Amino acid sequence: MNEHLSILVTGASGNTGSALVTSLLAQGAKVRAASRSGQPDTQDNLLATSVRFDWFDPATYHQTLQGIERMYLVPPPGVLDPLPVMMPFLTGARQAGVRRVVLLSATVIQRGDTGLGQVHDALPDLFPEWAVLRPSWFMQNFVGQHPHAYSIREQGILRSATGNGRVGFINAEDIARTAAHILLSETPPNRDLLLTGPEAISYDEVAQIMSSVRTNSVRHQHVSVDELQQLHIDSGLPPEFAEMLAQADHLIAGGMEDRVTNEVEAVTGTPPTSFKDFVTQYCS
Repeated sequence: MNEHLSILVTGASGNTGSALVTSLLAQGAKVRAASRSGQPDTQDNLLATSVRFDWFDPATYHQTLQGIERMYLVPPPGVLDPLPVMMPFLTGARQAGVRRVVLLSATVIQRGDTGLGQVHDALPDLFPEWAVLRPSWFMQNFVGQHPHAYSIREQGILRSATGNGRVGFINAEDIARTAAHILLSETPPNRDLLLTGPEAISYDEVAQIMSSVRTNSVRHQHVSVDELQQLHIDSGLPPEFAEMLAQADHLIAGGMEDRVTNEVEAVTGTPPTSFKDFVTQYCS
């Protein structure tokens, strides 16, 4: 059955998109991998049809959408108000015959909130089948291209304004597994899903776990929200985005992310990855 489904994956070279392409191909789906480069990101994903796609270039929309039945959407990165950017593409997708959409959002963004929450709110009126994934913070932030990962690798320091706040960090591959099940299932959830890892841990515990696995130790340095915002700006992030990330740490300190759900296991049948197992895989 899956070989007859044509599925579009935007952000196909990113954390969730790349893993999702791999998962869908392994289950026999016909995948169109969309990215700004238009090139496959790994040898494993060569069987996907690669296409160049840019949210800011409507000329790329037609080729990206032609023949697609279901799609996974990663919003344009670093855009605080993505609705004006995404709506022309979403409208075009509906006109092209797309029936099911899975949108990547975040735990802190609820339906109707300014920005991506408005895209969430628009989906049910545009598509008969939909889901919004609202994952917690990625475990990949500590090993990939995030400012946290750079400071850990270069200085052995993890800086945050999270205080003693705890987060149910999630492996991006678990998000991708969840998305794959939803895209391939016969029945869509038509709701949002709050996705977390199996436990909520503090940034002090993140540093301790990483130190237990890595050759070099990691120290969590507590900073203020203003200091963190300036650090993000100094790392090259736009001021508005730097402010958003710093304020997110403030919310974590207040307990907003101190929660765990069973959505990943409920959808996929397999529990999500623990942070220790993740670090052992990527850092040992």
